[in-house]
Amino acid sequence: MNTYLDSKVRVDFPILSRKVYNRPLIYLDNAATTQKPQCVIDAISEEYQSVNANVHRGVHYLSQKATELHENARERVRQFINACSTSEILFTRGTTESLNLMASSYGEAFLKEGDEILISEMEHHSNIVPWQMLCERKGCRIKVIPFNEKGEIEIENYEKLFTERTRLVCVAHVSNVLGTVNPIKEMGCIAHAHGAHILVDGAQSVPHFKVDVQDLNCDFLAFSGHKVYGPTGIGVLYGRESLLEQMPPYQGGGEMISRVTFEHTTYEKLPYKFEAGTPDYVGSHALAVALDYVDSIGMDKIHTHEQALTRYAMQQMSQIEGMHLYGTSERKDAVVAFNVGDIHPLDLGTLLDRLGIAIRTGHHCAQPVMEHYGVEGMCRASFALYSTQSEVDTLIAGIERVRKMF
Repeated sequence: MNTYLDSKVRVDFPILSRKVYNRPLIYLDNAATTQKPQCVIDAISEEYQSVNANVHRGVHYLSQKATELHENARERVRQFINACSTSEILFTRGTTESLNLMASSYGEAFLKEGDEILISEMEHHSNIVPWQMLCERKGCRIKVIPFNEKGEIEIENYEKLFTERTRLVCVAHVSNVLGTVNPIKEMGCIAHAHGAHILVDGAQSVPHFKVDVQDLNCDFLAFSGHKVYGPTGIGVLYGRESLLEQMPPYQGGGEMISRVTFEHTTYEKLPYKFEAGTPDYVGSHALAVALDYVDSIGMDKIHTHEQALTRYAMQQMSQIEGMHLYGTSERKDAVVAFNVGDIHPLDLGTLLDRLGIAIRTGHHCAQPVMEHYGVEGMCRASFALYSTQSEVDTLIAGIERVRKMF
């Protein structure tokens, strides 16, 4: 049975038809950002051309229409991740801002000196650094959840880290380097049993398979629009309404207030108290169009396609002489990190680029992962719904060509 998506979806993405150095573009850097379908590009252009006006504040026609699109987008996101209420959907600039919002606002409301935050060893820097900054301010402590050589968190070791001072668990749903799909539901149950909350970085999961925040039973989840075929500069933070109600605003200004005097300010209700200033109402609408697009294909179909492609890539790459693959868990999705012999990742990535093959090289904003494996950097190929088996074959041939040069 063919487990791949029909390659006709590629025609929806204009950039995939271009050439690089007179070669067809092979774009395998989707964990960094995905390409945009024409419908998303059109949505951005059309709103600026026909419905552009600031939202919420205006009584005139354009403002009312822009507000309607913006709030419809919030409802679309709610449906997509199955949140209980639009009050639980906060628009941000992306996963990084969502996590900084959490460190600032959740940290202010719930954490005090001596409290502990559990953070996995495989986290992106954006789910490490804000918490370090918080710990410097408040005297909290970070404890690291280790992973094994396959790139998996072992539940027994995770549970041993909890104490009566543990307040929050911060963990990626899918590692941006290893591709490991972490057991979030089980980890959340353990956290809740110890009276702690769990925050999930969903940047690498939401684009690849169905994410249901109620089924996961997570307290918070963050993701970025640009990784799920939407525009840059728009992201989402989901949070349980009961917890968000207790958290102070992240920023102050317009939109997030009910009444302001020089003596006192009253904040708006959820979700607006966390959305100071003019929101990216064009981006929110374009994100909703992107979510409509992936739903029209089917998240289950996308997941099946990418799983098959990942397995195929791992199998083929493992046969290359000198190949070292990182992240070999059976619970793995859409990312293959590797090095080949003594070839520096930057050299390999640069030479593949001259063949029209776009991969990512470096530490991938995950230096603790590099330290775990004793390397300075890795190469990373990452897949999307439009990636094909023939592109993987071209990557394999390109790696072999570069390997022979060294």
